[in-house]
Amino acid sequence: MLQVATIKNNLDKYVNGLQKRGFKGAEELLNDVLTLDENRKRIQGELDEVLHESNKIAKEIGQLFKQGKKDEAEKAKTRTSELKQKSKTLTEELNGIETSLTKHLYNIPNIPHESVPVGNTDEDNELVKLKDKNIPNLGDHKKPHWDLIEEYDIVDFELGNKVSGAGFPFYKKQGARMVRGMINYFLDKAAEAGYEEVQPPVVINEASGLGTGQLPDKEGQMYHMEANDLYLIPTAEVPITNMYRDVILKQDELPVKHTGHTPCFRREAGSWGSHVRGLNRLHQFDKVEIVQVVEPEKSYEVLDEMVSHVENLIKSLGLPYRILRLCAGDLGFTAAITYDFEVYSAAQEKWLEVSSVSNFETYQANRLKLRIKNKEGKKELAHTLNGSALALPRIMAAILENNQTGDSIKMPEVLHPYLGFKEITRR
Repeated sequence: MLQVATIKNNLDKYVNGLQKRGFKGAEELLNDVLTLDENRKRIQGELDEVLHESNKIAKEIGQLFKQGKKDEAEKAKTRTSELKQKSKTLTEELNGIETSLTKHLYNIPNIPHESVPVGNTDEDNELVKLKDKNIPNLGDHKKPHWDLIEEYDIVDFELGNKVSGAGFPFYKKQGARMVRGMINYFLDKAAEAGYEEVQPPVVINEASGLGTGQLPDKEGQMYHMEANDLYLIPTAEVPITNMYRDVILKQDELPVKHTGHTPCFRREAGSWGSHVRGLNRLHQFDKVEIVQVVEPEKSYEVLDEMVSHVENLIKSLGLPYRILRLCAGDLGFTAAITYDFEVYSAAQEKWLEVSSVSNFETYQANRLKLRIKNKEGKKELAHTLNGSALALPRIMAAILENNQTGDSIKMPEVLHPYLGFKEITRR
């Protein structure tokens, strides 16, 4: 959430930043925010004066009665009643303005970092790095992963559809072990990099969704349990980052580094086609997440560190990959900058997104009221960052497709100790 004081002091910067995103009505909306804030301050000032006068008169009433000045005391009591009613009216008006102001701020996205390229679609994203020398030539045995998983009987979409619905597959046999092995490998690599592992809940309350910006922006994409007013998480970022909602961290407690594996749930339904077929898009999938809370002046150094961590994971799996810096129009609602990682799927002959690494700067911290107290006692908003390290389904799809031989599917060497097998075979 943007800070009103920062908007006021940098209005042109924020208008231009939102316009860079393609956000319509940016100047009008930001001016509405500033007007609401001025009204809030004015009414708060009036309310403070009324309360001050009311408290002053309340103290005087007892003295007037003691002095036998009954008429004056009764007049003072009448004035107190008037002030009480005025206080109630002003409080209601103030609450209404504060609610409206918060609603406005919740619906304004973060502004992009100056390095974010201009653009509106994924075609405008900037290619940062391309490593495609190991794209395999599959020859006559080239099959997409949805054919391979049926042939090797390692994922069952029909059974998932029967039990839950489309987009909720069963992983079986070597497929199930492959998922478990990748999760453990990714978690171990995160631990080696200094991330503390947590196993968070997979349901969150509304305050948590608001805290990291999934609500109200992505409300329609989240599974909502109305009876309990709880949401299934779209990513482990949400519960892990919310561990620090309403927390003041000491400078020597930073950086905060957490990793966690969870299933992730997303209602988004894609149109029919190869881009959503098989493991390409699911309603439930597993992901290992890395999250950091850091001092503002160090966050872009940390962003580079997190990008390097994800890159090394993909390298270790032997997959062709590329790194993209997302354009302003393709940024997520809460991000100031995002790097996307895509791996090449040789059988589909397309790039598949497998990770996003983002810096939110103070946007989430302001919603969360997550602050840092430095050694001088001064408080400031923290910067939060997160990344997928990694999302499993498309990584699995690329491994299956790129390593097929016609007789088996070879597994990346780094996964051998985690799987208990070196290749997937027909059984």
